[in-house]
Amino acid sequence: MRHASLLLAAAFCLSACQMSNSTHPAGTPASAAANDATHGASPYPAARKADQVDDYHGVKVSDPYRWLEDIDTPETRSWIEAENKVTFDHLAKVQGRDAIKQRLTQLWNYERYGSPEHYGDRYFYTHNDGLQNQPVLYVTESFDSAPRLLLDPNTLSKDGTVALKSYVVSEDGKYVAYGLSSGGSDWEEWRVRDVDAGKDTDDDLKWVKFSAVSWRRDGSGFFYSRYDEPKQGNALKVANKFQKLYFHRLGTKQDEDLLIHEQKDQPEWMFAGQVSDDGRYLVISVSRSTEPKNLVLYRDLAQRYQHKVDDAPAAKGPGKHAKKHAGHYEVTTASTLIGDWNASYEFLGNTKETFYFLTDMDAPRYRIVAIDINKPDKANWKEIVAQGKDTLQGARIVNHQIVATYMKDAHSDVHLFDLKGKALGRIALPGLGTASMFTGRTRDTETFYIYTSYTAPPSVFRYDLKAGTNSLVRAPKVAFDAERFETRQVFYTSKDGTRVPMFITAQKGVALNGANPTILYGYGGFNIPMQPGFSPALIAWVERGGVYAVANLRGGGEYGRDWHEAGMKLRKQNVFDDFIAAAEYLIAEKYTSPRTLAIRGGSNGGLLVAAAELQRPDLFAAAIPAVGVLDMLRFRDFTIGKAWESDYGSVDNADDFKAMYAYSPLHNVKPGADYPATLIITGDHDDRVFPAHSFKFAAAMQAADPHGKPLLIRIETRAGHGQGKPTTMQIEEAADVYAFILDAFSKTNTAVAR
Repeated sequence: MRHASLLLAAAFCLSACQMSNSTHPAGTPASAAANDATHGASPYPAARKADQVDDYHGVKVSDPYRWLEDIDTPETRSWIEAENKVTFDHLAKVQGRDAIKQRLTQLWNYERYGSPEHYGDRYFYTHNDGLQNQPVLYVTESFDSAPRLLLDPNTLSKDGTVALKSYVVSEDGKYVAYGLSSGGSDWEEWRVRDVDAGKDTDDDLKWVKFSAVSWRRDGSGFFYSRYDEPKQGNALKVANKFQKLYFHRLGTKQDEDLLIHEQKDQPEWMFAGQVSDDGRYLVISVSRSTEPKNLVLYRDLAQRYQHKVDDAPAAKGPGKHAKKHAGHYEVTTASTLIGDWNASYEFLGNTKETFYFLTDMDAPRYRIVAIDINKPDKANWKEIVAQGKDTLQGARIVNHQIVATYMKDAHSDVHLFDLKGKALGRIALPGLGTASMFTGRTRDTETFYIYTSYTAPPSVFRYDLKAGTNSLVRAPKVAFDAERFETRQVFYTSKDGTRVPMFITAQKGVALNGANPTILYGYGGFNIPMQPGFSPALIAWVERGGVYAVANLRGGGEYGRDWHEAGMKLRKQNVFDDFIAAAEYLIAEKYTSPRTLAIRGGSNGGLLVAAAELQRPDLFAAAIPAVGVLDMLRFRDFTIGKAWESDYGSVDNADDFKAMYAYSPLHNVKPGADYPATLIITGDHDDRVFPAHSFKFAAAMQAADPHGKPLLIRIETRAGHGQGKPTTMQIEEAADVYAFILDAFSKTNTAVAR
């Protein structure tokens, strides 16, 4: 089970882990705000400076663009329109953009499959035929028979911005609960489709966000988490508090859903419920931030208590909740299995009353333990798989075996164990890549998974755990010659002597002449690793003679808890130092030079890019900070931002404030500095990282250096943080980014030649 903090952290990375994700807004209105810089006026739209000043621990901090946080006012909307006109006028003049877009479209036109899941006598999987804006859900009885289209989200909107975020199949395969999001929002609306009929039931659930969904084994309904409905007009901005866990009974209205668990005195706590494979237990993971530490509660689903209202006892404490329901109080009692915030515990499955967990308790690179719920004290735990030299990234119990996915210097290595911990061998992988999305339940005898690398598109494999055989199920064909390219893994030394890995993808035999157009990508946060993965945008770049480098920075999850914590809070500067050292390595080894080096990242990676370009503007010709956390003093005030304090720190703490203020991009822009050409990217529906982060940073950068290199912001309409972004938008944005970078390189080299 992915507990709530992991669901949130994975979601936080979504856009950061994609190489491209957006498009031109249709019908961008004209504006007279931009004048030619040669006439002395700023080429950028005017941004009013207000007299807002805040006091943090005695430090007066100006926030002149606070008004841009009101994203729907006429003043802000006018500013957005004017900024987009400047940006798209600039991009329209870049020679070669259309050719870049044409090649990207060709590369993007390949089949993509999700990892199949087997329920009842059917297989369920997603499929995109190439240029569909959203993947389609299919069902089939076997892979030799023709599949049947079950759900096509492309029919739900004209612009392709309604996305199938997730789906969960009932045990018998008769129903599919599925979540939709609109315009890139994290908010989801869940519905239920009758598989035989191919039509939706009347079930409709709203205000779902960061939720696990799990069916009862009898198919009567499912558990899910939601928030209260926000006040009108505040859904994309308001801080998300007081998530609750519910049970929805099939065929009933949402207001009749049974409240399973809440914590009225803990507004930031989140709850993820999972029904065990045997149907006996509901396991509840309780999280309070993106930090991978959680509590674990459980409820025996075989027990059910009802009392008349007059006789109902008060249910008190973190493990109990009482709710009046249909004339009775339904008293749900959850027992506490893990009651301390000391580690991460991911529920893998159970054998009767023995629960298996993947945990970093006393094991920063993770191990697997078994806990008897009748003897839950730590002294009684049994270690099943001990911590190894590589990070145990994930595990799944299939065929009463453990499929364990390790990270070996950030690429995958898959091992098999029995439930006593005996090693049963490995699943051989094709190369230096990533294996993920393993499916299957305890009683299944097969698991499906996806394998990919920087030069290998995602392929579907089936592993038969009884026979020990591995077979290829689906291998897409992409219009490029993979044999022309190679990925190397190198190790470089950061500022404090730390050894950091980096993947470098380029054409075979690339000349080390210091002149290769190069993009350096990074993330470095929230325990999230950067692993090899295919992107048609990456191929388009290296085809043109470019180099694409991905640095595995501290703050990520590549080497377990210690690696993550080395890039958190007061040690966040380590992440920026690692990234800067990666750039210096690429220059020293003659892959590139400051005149042909661009940096790119999204979300937490957007923070990384902005901080790096402000700290070392001399190293880069272009910077692309996308959907970034750029105001480190106010991130907690919007949507789910409060949860990020576990990685960044809190302004309420004087030491945390001092550290964040020292690198916060918004607060470290220096007038007159010669910054790299910068294209800031955001979406006006981003309710993960509120778009005002990017708005305010753009206004500050443009005011500081109005006549230097272009400092632009690209604001996508009907787009969010990255997940579910239509294919057309992804292609358009990739074309714009590459056109902007290559234009910046050409102008930098022209200036040097002069």
